[in-house]
Amino acid sequence: MKRIVVLGATGSIGRSTLEVIARFPDRFRVVGLSARRNVELLAKQARRFRPEAVAVTEEGALGRLKILLGDNKIRILFGEEDLSALAGEVEADVVVNALVGAVGLKPTLAAIGAGRDVALANKETLVMAGDLVMRKAREQGVRILPIDSEHSAIWQCLRAGRGEEMRRLILTASGGPFWGKEGSEEATVEEVLAHPIWQMGQKVTVDSATMMNKGLEVIEAHWLFGIPVERIEVVVHPQSVVHSLVEFRDGSLIAQLGWPDMRLPIQYALTYPERLPGVWKPLDLAEVGALSFYRPDVTKFRCLALGYEAAREGGTAPAVLNAANEVAVNAFLEGRISFGEIARIDEAVMARHRALPDPSLEEVLEVDRWARCVAGEWVEGGRV
Repeated sequence: MKRIVVLGATGSIGRSTLEVIARFPDRFRVVGLSARRNVELLAKQARRFRPEAVAVTEEGALGRLKILLGDNKIRILFGEEDLSALAGEVEADVVVNALVGAVGLKPTLAAIGAGRDVALANKETLVMAGDLVMRKAREQGVRILPIDSEHSAIWQCLRAGRGEEMRRLILTASGGPFWGKEGSEEATVEEVLAHPIWQMGQKVTVDSATMMNKGLEVIEAHWLFGIPVERIEVVVHPQSVVHSLVEFRDGSLIAQLGWPDMRLPIQYALTYPERLPGVWKPLDLAEVGALSFYRPDVTKFRCLALGYEAAREGGTAPAVLNAANEVAVNAFLEGRISFGEIARIDEAVMARHRALPDPSLEEVLEVDRWARCVAGEWVEGGRV
């Protein structure tokens, strides 16, 4: 039986992960859960799955959680540092990292250091410190199991051939709510969050609308699969049925298809290398009908181009882009900047930075702090 820690248990990926776990009670046991501030749902999850420990990170949540859990004898942790304790100190086989943002990096490294496999849905871990994380994973002999639907698709397609036989990777993108539409610069928060296909958290949904999520996924794929950025392409696929493709050197193009449902890649990551019976709706190609693919407009979706630029520059450039984007997206959600300003802030902060090659963890965290400060100045004063 696999012992599972779920970081970010109350978010979209975390809830889906627990749904998968609940379908296979003879295969999985939850030993740790974390949340940022949704203590009511976290307490409900803890009472159901009876983990050894839970953690919350937001001020004011700790006291409420203690009241809700009462004398359940579950260890309660608090703060971002305790996320690393939950990932590295609780005895587990797999740590599912479903956290959002840079906060996911340290717990990933803690899990790797403790010899845990990491089922990774936190893009920022590899965007910020991909070389460092993958090197540590190799040294520790642990696996990074991708949960993102696109990277899971590539991972599955690679069972048809060896990594050295890859010619290129093709990541699919839904295009978000503004694909084929004009005038999104002043879109409201409600319009941006109205994704036509996927049900996701707010930050990821905004990133989908700017296509920053795809820029980050290009960087992530580069580290996960050891392929040069120049051989990673993005195509817009509004139906979100083909989750990604791998072209091999003989010309074969292998794709992974399925309904847009995150439970499938989550289950694959948790059960790998096995495939257990699925309980989700099987894909009916006749019901889908036509599948369409388009080249992305990197002029309109500037954030995708920025992702490629950061990937090519390497070093600390992706960490800077990620930090600036987190600040800009949060400011947009709070109504402090317009939707169109997200890309402008990201680009302006990147232009101020000279990337450091082969950064240490301390250097990554330092440029992360610097980029947040500079992006915050833009938000507050309208310039950097």
